[in-house]
Amino acid sequence: MRSVKIVLGLGNPGHEFESTRHNLGAKALSVDCDRRGLRLVPSLRSRSLLAEYRDGLDVVAFAFPQTYMNNSGEALKGLMRRYKLSSASDLVVVHDELDLPPGVVRIKSGGGVAGHNGLKSIVAGFGSSEFVRVRIGIGRPIGSQSVVDYVLARLGSRDMATFDGSINLAADALDVILAKGVELAMNEFNGN
Repeated sequence: MRSVKIVLGLGNPGHEFESTRHNLGAKALSVDCDRRGLRLVPSLRSRSLLAEYRDGLDVVAFAFPQTYMNNSGEALKGLMRRYKLSSASDLVVVHDELDLPPGVVRIKSGGGVAGHNGLKSIVAGFGSSEFVRVRIGIGRPIGSQSVVDYVLARLGSRDMATFDGSINLAADALDVILAKGVELAMNEFNGN
């Protein structure tokens, strides 16, 4: 029997958003695709950059929604129709997380959205919050900087380099989730 999983790397499309904290999920997705020799290509029907990994009958669809973060659920709806996704455990969302310090990666199954508009849209589009999340810590803004300005601020190469380790760690976590399941991945990555 064929199994299908969808992995969403959240972020905003466009060059101006590439080096922002809000695009770390999309960056981790891209790293995992590169490791597999996959290329993300535009898919109008799913409103995403999309790559498919096939292992026999099993399919993993890697997608970077091009609907902007706050409308990620709209892209998910197209992906769900295309791949006939039915189980919450078959959806993995990789995203930035204010409530974790920079450099920390955690895996979670289900839960709230903690004010993350991309996750709010995913929950609305999916109809459930019981999907798997790979959370990449970005910490909270210091001082009077707004959260919006903080997550959308362009980072210089030195600042971006501080997140390189967590981007790669999130891609490692994705590999374990897809190969061994979420429980084993949580045991491996949440104990650090």
